[in-house]
Amino acid sequence: MPLSPCILSVDELHNLSPPERDTMRPVAERYPFRAPAPYLSRIDWQDPGDPLRRIVVPHPDELAPWGRADPSDEAAYTRAPGLQHKYPSTALLLVTDNCAGYCRHCFRKRLFGEGRDEVARDPRPALEYIREHREITNVLLTGGDPLTLPTRRLAAIVEQVAQIPHVRAVRIGSKVPAYDPGRILRDPGLRDLVRATVRPDLRFFLMTQFNHPRELSREALAAVHGLLAAGMTACNQTPLLRGVNDDPAVLARLFRSLTFAGISPYYVFVCRPTMGNLHLSVPVEECLAVFSTAQSRVSGLAKRARLVMSHATGKVEVVGVCRDKVVMRYHRAADPRMSGELLMLPRNPAARWLDDYLPAGEFFDDDPSCGFGCGSAA
Repeated sequence: MPLSPCILSVDELHNLSPPERDTMRPVAERYPFRAPAPYLSRIDWQDPGDPLRRIVVPHPDELAPWGRADPSDEAAYTRAPGLQHKYPSTALLLVTDNCAGYCRHCFRKRLFGEGRDEVARDPRPALEYIREHREITNVLLTGGDPLTLPTRRLAAIVEQVAQIPHVRAVRIGSKVPAYDPGRILRDPGLRDLVRATVRPDLRFFLMTQFNHPRELSREALAAVHGLLAAGMTACNQTPLLRGVNDDPAVLARLFRSLTFAGISPYYVFVCRPTMGNLHLSVPVEECLAVFSTAQSRVSGLAKRARLVMSHATGKVEVVGVCRDKVVMRYHRAADPRMSGELLMLPRNPAARWLDDYLPAGEFFDDDPSCGFGCGSAA
């Protein structure tokens, strides 16, 4: 089913004054703008700090120099066109470079520029790689947003992945439920795809990205409910974003709303140091304070999320603070030998990424006496 109509130019944002649009035009020239019309209709245009506006509408601060195009070094883990294999059991398959809307905090905004093609246009080499690597038990379809693909094309990819004997979990990462839930509601074929995929020994996961409680509209809840009723399992991941969900009350409300909708809070990410993202980034230790306070206000069902950084070396969980140290742990590591490794780092309230805690040119040592590592938690 087709997506809802999209606005592709800031000149079409008639709720803004001409001077406001003028400040956005150079931003959109550098980082393209795309937003579904129904999503834009839910923005309070009288509030310059409206969280939905911050998620999708260009902001002049995006031009501040900061960050990299590939902050997690995804290129280093690409094994076939569109196929990343960073952790032994998990493969990422980038099936499209299209999205229902372009998040201003996107860590893959490089995909939407000219001359970049990192997508599996022909998925056969990637699928062959997965077949040959029996350690891969789950595959994440991502991009871009897989739910922007025609259902027939998406179904063909899902079916081939699900037929690989050692694959036991198929995941779809998508913001369509927030941006354009009508695409799901209008298409019974998606529910048919779920029913055809789920087996007693294989789960089909919807990895949503709801960043703010207001994105959980009635239509969004209905769209997710339909997929859950067909047999899908839903988890949510969101970066912690300045002016969007960096208030403990807002984040706690998001956790509760997700849980009541049958969506398990999964990861809360420290915003990656991607070009254009500085104004949305929150320092690591402030993230921890917001996250911990939010979790203290919800039930056990709503506090299953972990606060992590998707670093080039692995998913680093921010665990807590102890006097003058911040405690981190390799929740997942590109090098399996580092899995579970604890890190005790001198506190740095200005740090926005793991690298900011390290002296220039240094990285972690297996020797706890180095002051960074402190052994395995396994």
